[in-house]
This record gives sequence, C-alpha cells and structure tokens, in this order.
Amino acid sequence: MANSLEELLMTEISRRNTDLVSDLILKKPELFDNLMVIFLENQEPVSRRAAWVADTCSEKEPGLLDPWIGKIIDSLPSFSHDGLKRHSLRMLSRSVLPADRLGKLISLCFGWLTSPKESVAVKVFCMEILYRVSQNEPDIRQELIDSIEWRMAEESPGFRTRGLKILSKLARELRDLHS
Repeated sequence: MANSLEELLMTEISRRNTDLVSDLILKKPELFDNLMVIFLENQEPVSRRAAWVADTCSEKEPGLLDPWIGKIIDSLPSFSHDGLKRHSLRMLSRSVLPADRLGKLISLCFGWLTSPKESVAVKVFCMEILYRVSQNEPDIRQELIDSIEWRMAEESPGFRTRGLKILSKLARELRDLHS
C-alpha cells in the first residue's frame, strides 16, 4: 500500500489532491501510519507532500498524530526543506508535547526563531510553540521576549504582527504575575 500511497501523493501538488488523499486516509485511518513513514523518510518531494496530507488529516483528527509526536520532534533537525519544517511545526503547535523531548524542541525552536535564514512561517510556528511551552515553563518567557524583540526590525510584516501579539500576551502575563 505504501507504493500506491506514494503514487497518489505524487499525482499532483495541489490542494485538491491533498484533500483527496486526506479524505481517503480519514476513511481508512490505518493508512495514516504508512503516510507518516513516507513523511519521516525525508525524501523530496514525496515526504513534503505526505507532510501536507498529515497536517490536513491531523487538523481534522488530532488523535492520529499522538503516537508520532516524538518521532516528528526527533526528525526535525534533519529536515532541510522549508515545507517539512513548516508542516511539522504547525502540527506540533496544536499538539500535546512530550516532556522528554521538550528541551530538544525548545532549543530547535529558539535556533530557528532567531535565524535569518529560516522562513517567516517556520519562525511564526516556533513562536507559537515557544509561547505555549512558556505557559508551563515560565523560565523561557524572557528569552522568548528577547528573541522576538531582537529579530523584529529585520523581519517581515507577518513576523512582526505575530511577534507583537505574542509580546503583548507575555507582557500581560508578566504584569499579572507581579501585581
């Protein structure tokens, strides 16, 4: 089935095809494991297309992703294509994150957030993940504030808009903490 799933993924790169494959997998959830294997093999372009489908499926059925969260985090450093990073981080931004891999994810997200080479989408999802983590790990709040402020002048309007929203939330939380 993996070969035919790969063939379906490679039919065309379009939202229509992504939705078609997603619908098939949602009707046959046992195929999700095959999809994730293709995604985590990190082979262009099929892995990127699998990531898009996995992101779409997990948006509709978040529980499908649960057994794969740790493997996604472990694979993140090996992803060189922006699409793999973006879809992975988007999925992680709405998932329960395992405590045993949190340090690795925090470090990676701070590195990508402050890198001039990463795309805006990758940085925005890193901000989202780090903000969510800061709710349970308040020690990273100041580093997150400093990192966003440090990159603000160099970044795109999309980064600045999301950065300002997160900075506003963090400032409010710090104010409430000290009052």
